[in-house]
Amino acid sequence: MIYTAHYTSPLGNMLLAADDTGLTGAWFECQKYFAAGLADNCTETNTPILSEAKRWLDIYFSGKQPDFTPPLHPSGTAFQQEVWLILLQIPYGQTTTYGDIAAHLAKRKNLARMSAQAVGGAVGHNKISVIIPCHRVVGKSGSLTGYAGGINKKIRLLELEKTDMHKFFSPKKI
Repeated sequence: MIYTAHYTSPLGNMLLAADDTGLTGAWFECQKYFAAGLADNCTETNTPILSEAKRWLDIYFSGKQPDFTPPLHPSGTAFQQEVWLILLQIPYGQTTTYGDIAAHLAKRKNLARMSAQAVGGAVGHNKISVIIPCHRVVGKSGSLTGYAGGINKKIRLLELEKTDMHKFFSPKKI
């Protein structure tokens, strides 16, 4: 059974989803891949897991670093799961690049190289926005690219974490 709840954040409304194991989704309304993979027969109710996720988000959006992670249960390929675990290791207020994650995975798998674009695809399909911090991944040149919730939300999340923003820029639309 999948349970859902709504959360009102300072950046817009969010839909949260969980099963009996953990949080399966946290999407900003209207974001790319909104509610991807979410079954039609969900039950809207407040479960302990959804309450924990809301408590985490309350702390986070108050400008503080939460000292816990709610139970997580994202579905995805083995590669996506590996990337999402790396995202969870990016410290609050810091960033990394798609290339750095690719290099880390290549080293771990004893490969000569790994595609930063493949990493970008996995990051972009993260179903648990904010809590699995895909907003902390930037382009090698400092481009604030690749956030399914939109670049403006990515900027606001990084600013909320008091990330040093002087080296970053928003990509120009072509």
